[in-house]
Amino acid sequence: MTPVYLLLLAPFVGIIYFAFSGHKAHIGQINTKFNAFTLAMSLWLAVNIHNSGTILSSSQFFIIDSFNVYLIVLTAFVGLTTAIFSAPYMAHEKDKGKLTNKRLKLYYSMYQGFMLAMYLVLTTNNMGIMWVAMEGATLATVLLVSLYRTPEAIEAAWKYFILCGVGIAQALFGTILLYFAAIQFSDSENALLWSVLFENANQLNPDILEIAFVFMLVGYGTKIGLVPLHNWLPDAHSEGPTPMSAVLSGLLLNDALYAVVRNKMLVDGATQSNIAGFLMMGFGLLSFLVAAIFLHRQKDIKRLFSYSSIEHMGLMTFAFGIGTPIATFAALLHMTVHSLTKSAIFVTVGHATQIAGTQSLEKIRGLIKTQPGVGWGLLIGTLAIAGFPPFGVFTSEFLVLLATMRSYPWLTPLLLLGIGLACAGLFRNIQPVVYGKHPESQTPVSANLWPVIIHLALVLWLGLAIPGFLANWYNQATVLISGSAPL
Repeated sequence: MTPVYLLLLAPFVGIIYFAFSGHKAHIGQINTKFNAFTLAMSLWLAVNIHNSGTILSSSQFFIIDSFNVYLIVLTAFVGLTTAIFSAPYMAHEKDKGKLTNKRLKLYYSMYQGFMLAMYLVLTTNNMGIMWVAMEGATLATVLLVSLYRTPEAIEAAWKYFILCGVGIAQALFGTILLYFAAIQFSDSENALLWSVLFENANQLNPDILEIAFVFMLVGYGTKIGLVPLHNWLPDAHSEGPTPMSAVLSGLLLNDALYAVVRNKMLVDGATQSNIAGFLMMGFGLLSFLVAAIFLHRQKDIKRLFSYSSIEHMGLMTFAFGIGTPIATFAALLHMTVHSLTKSAIFVTVGHATQIAGTQSLEKIRGLIKTQPGVGWGLLIGTLAIAGFPPFGVFTSEFLVLLATMRSYPWLTPLLLLGIGLACAGLFRNIQPVVYGKHPESQTPVSANLWPVIIHLALVLWLGLAIPGFLANWYNQATVLISGSAPL
């Protein structure tokens, strides 16, 4: 368990260090080194899981299995590449007078605080601690959303805090109900340990578990951005610093969905039915379709891609709800390719807004002529997230469609409609941004596009061929989540 402790210790030290030194020169490079260390620890942990299987700490406080280990590696990887992007981006924001030294300290300290909360969500074996960690991520994100201290940023931060606060309160009540069901057969000290709950799921009261899951889905679903609980997400994306948007879409939404799936596994074992899956399918499909429609109405480039995140999280929730091995495999793959693609897109969006000096879709034009790297990155990222072959998003969406045709064929036309609407909504907005006539006021900025190149190359690779070790991880996680034979 040594890599787990080091994985959590590094961002904790980072919080304290950046609180005092986050304004110094080259601080972005130091932030990158902290995240590089956590990536190394996550890879060490992944090797241990590959060699030994599920690891449970001696205190039973931490559990690492095939489901969360790949999410830990993904979180650390996106955290590192976003940190690489943050260095020139935040330096530019400071040079423009948008940030003071005090706010720069706050940014880097809360960046590490956010990463710490995400790692704790994924590694803890205690469902109560998982709730605490999700609340910690909320508080860190609120401070990041309000970083610029503009009236709009303050409003977005309060909106985020209130809506997610109400949502997380629902998740707390669901956790209390889960504890009430568990205390019937377990001592109070172990009642919320996921490993104990999962092993004894058939002893849990199914009626209580069904009610608890409704609160869990509403509570954590608010963090996922499921409709109609999504209103905070577009505002948070549009008013906060762009690196925050990259980790918000790429990491926080995944972790909230992870919490829902962990609870679904308990409900499935207790009820021996797919009632939890049906609820997830309903919320997921509604979110997918509503977000696809709202893509056509956006005037802000960050809000545009925030609705894209809602659309894709809805599709993942729907796939996990189906619950078959192929649907679960597709959802796991989609979590990976969406995180990689969307974080890459927000890197290009961040530089695009700096080039144009605005987030308005009507004023950002001709990026390919102004700064070809940013323009091509945004265009290729949009092609990938829209599901064009041969990118990995196409593969995962095709698998979701296949799973739907096998289990619920009458829902297939709705999925096809949503995919078509989303594709049209993205390209009717992005085409002029990339190819339109660029204003003379647009000038290139200092940009680090390596994160974009690496992410999109990985997404392309996953679309052409899933590496054997990764396919094995997905298969093991599929067996754990669905309780069925691997693909």
